Amino acid sequence: MSVLHALRCGGYAGVARLAAATGLDPAAVESELIDLGVAGLVTRIEGGAWGLTGPGRAADAERTAAELAAAGARPAVAAAYERFLVLNPELLDLCTAWQLRPVDGAVAVNDHDDLAYDTRVLDRFADLDARAAGVCAALTAALPRFGRYPVRLRAALDRVANGDLEYLTDHTGSYHAIWAELHEDQLATLGMPR
Repeated sequence: MSVLHALRCGGYAGVARLAAATGLDPAAVESELIDLGVAGLVTRIEGGAWGLTGPGRAADAERTAAELAAAGARPAVAAAYERFLVLNPELLDLCTAWQLRPVDGAVAVNDHDDLAYDTRVLDRFADLDARAAGVCAALTAALPRFGRYPVRLRAALDRVANGDLEYLTDHTGSYHAIWAELHEDQLATLGMPR
């Protein structure tokens, strides 16, 4: 995935987040950002994050459409997207279940003190991730740049398993954030509005 496309799918981001999204070395990401900035395709905001300009968004849309056409991958990406849409409501429900839980007949913020509850939710995330892997495999077969998503999703779940609970829903590198990027990438690839 190119840095320009990573910004298209993930929104404003710093070098480290873009390196994680693209799999590129941070120095290579920074170099590409500078080149894209000189070309007027990205801009840097206070705090060090980078984002697309209007021309950058148009350039990414053009490049993405050309990539899809050259690969003849529209049918495969569209079919994978339909499978993704079946999983998306479940992901949203699981994120809610992680953030909120029933306590004495009412809904409360999940303080993660109930290990049995959290384990059930995490088991459901693992099951969802296994099914999402098939969607990601289909996308990757159509366009190899999608291959970073299953790696990043799995890494987020591994971090949660190792005690970094924010990597499920509350971090820019969380499972939920990466899932949202994957969703946006499919939309951008197919030229569909949100």
